[in-house]
Amino acid sequence: MRKEDCFYLGKIAKKFSYKGEVLAWLDTDEPELYENLESVFVEIHKHLVPFFIQSSSLHKNEFLRVRFEDIEDEDAADGIMGCDIYLPLTQLPKLEGDKFYFHEVVGFIAEDVRLGEIGTIVNINDTSSQPLFEIKKGEIEILIPMIDHFIVKVDRDNKKIILDTPDGLIDLYLNA
Repeated sequence: MRKEDCFYLGKIAKKFSYKGEVLAWLDTDEPELYENLESVFVEIHKHLVPFFIQSSSLHKNEFLRVRFEDIEDEDAADGIMGCDIYLPLTQLPKLEGDKFYFHEVVGFIAEDVRLGEIGTIVNINDTSSQPLFEIKKGEIEILIPMIDHFIVKVDRDNKKIILDTPDGLIDLYLNA
């Protein structure tokens, strides 16, 4: 499985028992959706390795207590401590309305209600405190904060995001 075909689910955070159980921190608002998984991919030395789950249960809301097949003691659990865990993109819950996954809108056309088509979303920059749409219009890169009240509509059928940006924001890039 390639990492590009997967989404980040969380990280193996700590050992839970001497029998090799671990606690996996889940990076999600709905951890209960992942309580009955059969398997996950664990990133080991930059490779995704499938791990099959013998049993799992929620632990303190954002952790999943997991017993993996073939991890039967603390020493074996040490080998996966701190590793990231992934699932195939096909296992992402479907989002409706104006909610979207970052990877889902890459390639969408960005359109402003006043200015019309702005360009194509080439990336979502989420390295700062405020995620940004990275939009290309020819050779020009336009950065627009992903603020809920800027997003008017996510049109999945036509692969468009309709935005209502403040006056002058896009002009900063186009008139530079």
